[in-house]
Amino acid sequence: MPAIMIQGTTSSAGKSLMTAALCRIFANDGRRVCPFKSQNMSLNSYVTSEGFEMGRAQVLQAQAARIEPSVSMNPILLKPTTNRKSQVILKGKPFRNMDAAEYFAFKPSLRPMILEVYRELAAACDVVVIEGAGSPAEINLMENDIVNMGMAEMADAPVLLVADIDLGGVFASIYGTIMLLPPEQRNRIKGVIINKFRGDVALLQPGLDQIEALTGVPVIGVIPYIQDLRLDEEDSATRFNRRAAGQIDICVVKLPRISNFTDFDAFRAEPDVSVRYIASAAEIGAADVLIFPGSKNTIEDLRWAKQAGFADALRQFPGVVFGICGGYQMLGETIVDADGWEVSNGETEAGFGLFQTTTLFQGEKITANVSGAAFGAPVSGYEIHAGKTVGNTQPFVNITQREGSAVNYADGDMRDDRVFGTYLHGIFDSGAFRSVFLNRLRRAKSLTEQTGIDLHQQRDAEIERLAAIVREHLDLRRVYALI
Repeated sequence: MPAIMIQGTTSSAGKSLMTAALCRIFANDGRRVCPFKSQNMSLNSYVTSEGFEMGRAQVLQAQAARIEPSVSMNPILLKPTTNRKSQVILKGKPFRNMDAAEYFAFKPSLRPMILEVYRELAAACDVVVIEGAGSPAEINLMENDIVNMGMAEMADAPVLLVADIDLGGVFASIYGTIMLLPPEQRNRIKGVIINKFRGDVALLQPGLDQIEALTGVPVIGVIPYIQDLRLDEEDSATRFNRRAAGQIDICVVKLPRISNFTDFDAFRAEPDVSVRYIASAAEIGAADVLIFPGSKNTIEDLRWAKQAGFADALRQFPGVVFGICGGYQMLGETIVDADGWEVSNGETEAGFGLFQTTTLFQGEKITANVSGAAFGAPVSGYEIHAGKTVGNTQPFVNITQREGSAVNYADGDMRDDRVFGTYLHGIFDSGAFRSVFLNRLRRAKSLTEQTGIDLHQQRDAEIERLAAIVREHLDLRRVYALI
């Protein structure tokens, strides 16, 4: 089946969003289109309706393609647990933790699985838009590659190379990337897309002419810098820029192994809300809300948070405290790593003690797509966590549906109408719940109450805006000729 692959000269060149843009363009043109990324490294993950874990970027791309996300779109997910190790997720389920050398040796054995999954996905589509990872010119990783040129060869896909001009050095990065590739891989690159350009394209033309002459590859698009695009590049929040400057001040603790920080993207839809990522208790200031987010290594991040002064700060903080997943576990009395998920078997760590709960890391990892209600408003999202928490005295969320089946159980905890905890990632995506939560704060500050925007609808509008701009500035005749 026809395919086209988006690779980049660097990480954050714009591969994920360019893939999303092409998915929406093809979908708008009446094609059945699917995104695909063989291997993803990210701490932002999602749980499908079947309970499988996949990268968030492919979820956004599936929305762009107007199809439901499927783990087939991302069969390998690597979730870093330390600077040297990652949890390896295969076809949506945890396989095991590996260090870099182990995974490098293991990786070639994954090629048959990748090819099988890709072919099944491609058989249901008119075209597949494949995303690479990092740069194809990482010469130390070329051997047995499964995500860049190795994937392009498996799919027999032409490649478009995306380069970010906003950071400078764009022509050097284009030339260096192409010329470091062996000839057979170099010949797969059929076009260059320069991304995030500011200014007059006429002034760029001499450079475009020279880079085409030097590489033999045409520049088929110069995409302008898009102001205030409310779609995140994959893991772009690792830059943790302050978002907006609103009257409601939300602080998110920037844990060393913070995960699923896309939980807080929804606040960007609220003009009177600002989100700050903080690394020490001294930065809390006069915040209205302090959030402890998810973590890929809860016990080590809890220890770090204590050293950063958050235990003392929590005893004095007068505002709202909110914990999600690992952050919820930290707010309890104790965490016990019975099976050695993170540290050593039987090791115990005292939590912050805001809830009378104990979390036991034992048994299999829990992944589930769920929905229910909190504060009387509907919520939906997903659980991704090791461990079960017991001792919650005042559950916060009532779960009524799990993986498409009716259920009835309580999740999380709350105390003093001020401290809240839940396992539900994506809880703030619900416009109704977000309105209730924020309007409680607005009333306390004598601010005007507002109705929250549904995040799915807002993302769809932003995808349309992105696709329209890319359509205007990309030579789509060349792209269609390639597929």
